[in-house]
Amino acid sequence: MRRWGAGIVALLLLAACSQPIKRKDGGSTARDFSVSNLAKGEGDTLAEIDQREVLKSLRLLTEKLYRRNPQEYRKAGIDSAEAATARLFAELAHWPQSTLTQTNWEQGFRASFNEDFQGDRVQAFMGACLGMIMASYDNKTEFYLLDELDAQKLYNSARNIEIAVWKLSNARQANGAPFLLSNGVEGGIPNLSFEREFAKIIAWQDLLALFVEDKSNRSITRAVQSAASFVFLPI
Repeated sequence: MRRWGAGIVALLLLAACSQPIKRKDGGSTARDFSVSNLAKGEGDTLAEIDQREVLKSLRLLTEKLYRRNPQEYRKAGIDSAEAATARLFAELAHWPQSTLTQTNWEQGFRASFNEDFQGDRVQAFMGACLGMIMASYDNKTEFYLLDELDAQKLYNSARNIEIAVWKLSNARQANGAPFLLSNGVEGGIPNLSFEREFAKIIAWQDLLALFVEDKSNRSITRAVQSAASFVFLPI
Protein backbone atom coordinates (compact mmCIF):
# COMPACT_ATOMS: atom_id res chain seq x y z
CA MET A 1 0.00 0.00 0.00
CA ARG A 2 2.89 2.34 0.80
CA ARG A 3 4.35 1.74 -2.66
CA TRP A 4 1.02 2.58 -4.32
CA GLY A 5 0.69 5.71 -2.21
CA ALA A 6 4.19 6.87 -3.06
CA GLY A 7 3.59 6.25 -6.76
CA ILE A 8 0.39 8.28 -6.82
CA VAL A 9 2.03 11.15 -4.93
CA ALA A 10 4.91 11.15 -7.44
CA LEU A 11 2.49 11.31 -10.37
CA LEU A 12 0.58 14.16 -8.75
CA LEU A 13 3.80 16.08 -8.21
CA LEU A 14 4.86 15.54 -11.82
CA ALA A 15 1.51 16.79 -13.07
CA ALA A 16 1.73 19.87 -10.87
CA CYS A 17 5.29 20.71 -11.91
CA SER A 18 4.97 20.13 -15.65
CA GLN A 19 5.08 23.31 -17.72
CA PRO A 20 2.46 23.68 -20.47
CA ILE A 21 3.48 24.76 -23.95
CA LYS A 22 2.23 28.19 -25.01
CA ARG A 23 0.90 28.35 -28.57
CA LYS A 24 1.27 31.32 -30.92
CA ASP A 25 -2.47 31.94 -30.85
CA GLY A 26 -2.37 32.42 -27.09
CA GLY A 27 -3.65 28.93 -26.34
CA SER A 28 -1.95 26.41 -24.10
CA THR A 29 -1.45 22.68 -23.88
CA ALA A 30 -2.28 22.84 -20.17
CA ARG A 31 -4.93 20.34 -19.08
CA ASP A 32 -6.43 19.91 -15.63
CA PHE A 33 -5.00 16.84 -13.94
CA SER A 34 -7.47 14.11 -13.14
CA VAL A 35 -7.02 10.75 -11.46
CA SER A 36 -8.72 9.29 -14.55
CA ASN A 37 -5.60 10.28 -16.51
CA LEU A 38 -3.82 7.43 -14.74
CA ALA A 39 -5.98 5.02 -16.76
CA LYS A 40 -4.86 6.46 -20.09
CA GLY A 41 -2.05 5.24 -22.31
CA GLU A 42 -0.16 7.20 -24.94
CA GLY A 43 -2.58 5.97 -27.62
CA ASP A 44 -5.55 7.24 -25.63
CA THR A 45 -3.96 10.66 -25.26
CA LEU A 46 -3.19 10.73 -28.98
CA ALA A 47 -6.81 9.87 -29.80
CA GLU A 48 -8.08 12.69 -27.59
CA ILE A 49 -5.65 15.21 -29.12
CA ASP A 50 -6.61 14.05 -32.60
CA GLN A 51 -10.31 14.36 -31.86
CA ARG A 52 -9.86 17.78 -30.26
CA GLU A 53 -8.05 19.14 -33.33
CA VAL A 54 -10.59 17.65 -35.73
CA LEU A 55 -13.50 19.15 -33.78
CA LYS A 56 -11.75 22.52 -33.69
CA SER A 57 -11.47 22.45 -37.49
CA LEU A 58 -15.09 21.36 -37.89
CA ARG A 59 -16.24 24.24 -35.69
CA LEU A 60 -14.16 26.73 -37.66
CA LEU A 61 -15.52 25.40 -40.95
CA THR A 62 -19.10 25.60 -39.69
CA GLU A 63 -18.73 29.26 -38.77
CA LYS A 64 -16.98 30.04 -42.07
CA LEU A 65 -19.79 28.35 -44.03
CA TYR A 66 -22.43 30.26 -42.10
CA ARG A 67 -20.63 33.54 -42.74
CA ARG A 68 -20.62 32.84 -46.47
CA ASN A 69 -24.21 31.57 -46.41
CA PRO A 70 -26.12 33.71 -43.87
CA GLN A 71 -29.45 32.81 -45.47
CA GLU A 72 -29.09 29.33 -43.96
CA TYR A 73 -29.04 30.26 -40.26
CA ARG A 74 -31.80 32.79 -40.85
CA LYS A 75 -34.09 29.92 -41.87
CA ALA A 76 -34.05 28.82 -38.22
CA GLY A 77 -34.55 32.37 -36.91
CA ILE A 78 -30.95 32.63 -35.69
CA ASP A 79 -29.29 36.03 -36.00
CA SER A 80 -25.59 35.24 -36.34
CA ALA A 81 -23.08 32.71 -37.65
CA GLU A 82 -21.59 32.38 -34.17
CA ALA A 83 -24.96 31.53 -32.59
CA ALA A 84 -25.76 28.98 -35.30
CA THR A 85 -22.36 27.35 -34.86
CA ALA A 86 -22.75 27.25 -31.09
CA ARG A 87 -26.16 25.59 -31.50
CA LEU A 88 -24.65 22.72 -33.50
CA PHE A 89 -21.62 22.14 -31.28
CA ALA A 90 -23.66 22.34 -28.09
CA GLU A 91 -24.58 18.75 -29.00
CA LEU A 92 -21.10 17.64 -27.89
CA ALA A 93 -21.92 18.49 -24.27
CA HIS A 94 -24.37 15.57 -24.11
CA TRP A 95 -22.80 13.19 -26.58
CA PRO A 96 -23.51 10.26 -27.17
CA GLN A 97 -27.11 11.00 -26.10
CA SER A 98 -27.28 13.70 -28.78
CA THR A 99 -29.93 13.32 -31.46
CA LEU A 100 -27.10 13.50 -34.00
CA THR A 101 -25.98 10.02 -32.95
CA GLN A 102 -29.41 8.74 -33.98
CA THR A 103 -29.47 10.66 -37.26
CA ASN A 104 -28.36 9.07 -40.53
CA TRP A 105 -25.33 11.18 -41.47
CA GLU A 106 -25.45 9.98 -45.09
CA GLN A 107 -28.96 11.41 -45.41
CA GLY A 108 -27.70 14.66 -43.93
CA PHE A 109 -25.06 14.96 -46.64
CA ARG A 110 -27.59 14.17 -49.36
CA ALA A 111 -30.16 16.63 -48.00
CA SER A 112 -27.54 19.40 -48.23
CA PHE A 113 -27.52 19.04 -52.01
CA ASN A 114 -31.20 18.32 -52.61
CA GLU A 115 -32.97 21.19 -54.37
CA ASP A 116 -36.22 20.36 -52.56
CA PHE A 117 -34.60 20.64 -49.12
CA GLN A 118 -35.98 23.69 -47.28
CA GLY A 119 -33.93 23.44 -44.10
CA ASP A 120 -30.56 24.83 -43.02
CA ARG A 121 -28.07 23.35 -45.49
CA VAL A 122 -25.03 24.26 -43.40
CA GLN A 123 -26.49 22.54 -40.35
CA ALA A 124 -27.34 19.48 -42.45
CA PHE A 125 -23.89 19.30 -44.04
CA MET A 126 -21.77 20.07 -40.99
CA GLY A 127 -24.06 18.05 -38.72
CA ALA A 128 -23.44 15.09 -41.01
CA CYS A 129 -19.68 15.75 -40.83
CA LEU A 130 -19.82 15.92 -37.04
CA GLY A 131 -21.99 12.82 -36.66
CA MET A 132 -19.87 10.79 -39.07
CA ILE A 133 -16.57 11.84 -37.47
CA MET A 134 -17.82 11.10 -33.96
CA ALA A 135 -19.08 7.69 -35.12
CA SER A 136 -15.52 6.92 -36.25
CA TYR A 137 -14.50 7.41 -32.59
CA ASP A 138 -17.33 5.07 -31.50
CA ASN A 139 -19.14 8.19 -30.23
CA LYS A 140 -16.69 8.57 -27.35
CA THR A 141 -15.15 11.81 -26.13
CA GLU A 142 -12.67 10.24 -23.71
CA PHE A 143 -10.44 7.20 -24.16
CA TYR A 144 -8.91 4.80 -21.66
CA LEU A 145 -6.59 1.80 -21.68
CA LEU A 146 -9.35 -0.73 -22.35
CA ASP A 147 -10.83 1.28 -25.24
CA GLU A 148 -9.98 0.12 -28.74
CA LEU A 149 -10.66 2.29 -31.78
CA ASP A 150 -11.27 0.81 -35.22
CA ALA A 151 -8.61 1.87 -37.73
CA GLN A 152 -10.94 1.07 -40.63
CA LYS A 153 -13.60 3.47 -39.36
CA LEU A 154 -11.04 6.26 -38.99
CA TYR A 155 -9.68 5.60 -42.48
CA ASN A 156 -13.19 5.48 -43.96
CA SER A 157 -14.09 8.76 -42.28
CA ALA A 158 -11.15 10.48 -44.00
CA ARG A 159 -12.26 9.17 -47.40
CA ASN A 160 -15.84 10.27 -46.70
CA ILE A 161 -14.66 13.79 -45.91
CA GLU A 162 -12.87 13.83 -49.27
CA ILE A 163 -16.13 12.90 -51.00
CA ALA A 164 -18.14 15.49 -49.05
CA VAL A 165 -15.63 18.26 -49.81
CA TRP A 166 -15.66 17.44 -53.52
CA LYS A 167 -19.46 17.69 -53.50
CA LEU A 168 -19.39 20.94 -51.56
CA SER A 169 -17.02 22.49 -54.11
CA ASN A 170 -18.68 21.15 -57.26
CA ALA A 171 -22.42 20.56 -56.73
CA ARG A 172 -24.66 23.05 -58.52
CA GLN A 173 -28.36 23.79 -58.54
CA ALA A 174 -30.39 23.74 -61.75
CA ASN A 175 -29.71 27.46 -62.21
CA GLY A 176 -25.96 26.91 -61.97
CA ALA A 177 -25.57 28.41 -58.49
CA PRO A 178 -23.70 26.41 -55.82
CA PHE A 179 -25.81 24.91 -53.04
CA LEU A 180 -23.40 26.44 -50.53
CA LEU A 181 -20.70 29.04 -51.10
CA SER A 182 -17.30 27.89 -49.88
CA ASN A 183 -14.07 28.49 -51.80
CA GLY A 184 -14.04 31.60 -53.92
CA VAL A 185 -11.83 34.07 -55.76
CA GLU A 186 -10.65 37.22 -54.05
CA GLY A 187 -8.86 39.84 -56.12
CA GLY A 188 -8.32 37.30 -58.87
CA ILE A 189 -6.63 34.88 -56.44
CA PRO A 190 -8.36 31.61 -55.50
CA ASN A 191 -9.26 31.39 -51.81
CA LEU A 192 -8.94 27.72 -50.86
CA SER A 193 -9.24 28.17 -47.10
CA PHE A 194 -12.08 25.67 -46.86
CA GLU A 195 -10.14 22.95 -48.67
CA ARG A 196 -7.06 23.57 -46.51
CA GLU A 197 -9.06 23.23 -43.30
CA PHE A 198 -10.80 20.07 -44.49
CA ALA A 199 -7.36 18.73 -45.49
CA LYS A 200 -6.27 19.08 -41.85
CA ILE A 201 -9.18 16.89 -40.76
CA ILE A 202 -8.31 14.26 -43.37
CA ALA A 203 -4.67 14.27 -42.26
CA TRP A 204 -5.55 13.89 -38.56
CA GLN A 205 -7.93 11.01 -39.26
CA ASP A 206 -5.41 9.25 -41.49
CA LEU A 207 -2.65 9.68 -38.89
CA LEU A 208 -4.74 8.13 -36.13
CA ALA A 209 -5.90 5.35 -38.46
CA LEU A 210 -2.28 4.43 -39.21
CA PHE A 211 -1.40 4.51 -35.50
CA VAL A 212 -4.32 2.25 -34.55
CA GLU A 213 -3.56 -0.08 -37.47
CA ASP A 214 0.03 -0.49 -36.28
CA LYS A 215 -0.97 -0.88 -32.64
CA SER A 216 -3.73 -3.43 -33.29
CA ASN A 217 -1.87 -5.25 -36.07
CA ARG A 218 -5.10 -5.26 -38.10
CA SER A 219 -4.64 -4.06 -41.67
CA ILE A 220 -6.82 -1.35 -43.14
CA THR A 221 -8.61 -2.20 -46.36
CA ARG A 222 -7.70 0.61 -48.72
CA ALA A 223 -10.55 1.63 -51.01
CA VAL A 224 -10.59 3.68 -54.19
CA GLN A 225 -13.66 5.91 -54.16
CA SER A 226 -14.98 8.11 -56.92
CA ALA A 227 -15.92 11.42 -55.33
CA ALA A 228 -18.35 12.15 -58.17
CA SER A 229 -20.38 9.04 -57.28
CA PHE A 230 -21.28 10.52 -53.88
CA VAL A 231 -21.12 7.04 -52.32
CA PHE A 232 -19.77 6.87 -48.78
CA LEU A 233 -17.80 4.17 -46.98
CA PRO A 234 -19.44 2.59 -43.91
CA ILE A 235 -18.55 3.74 -40.40
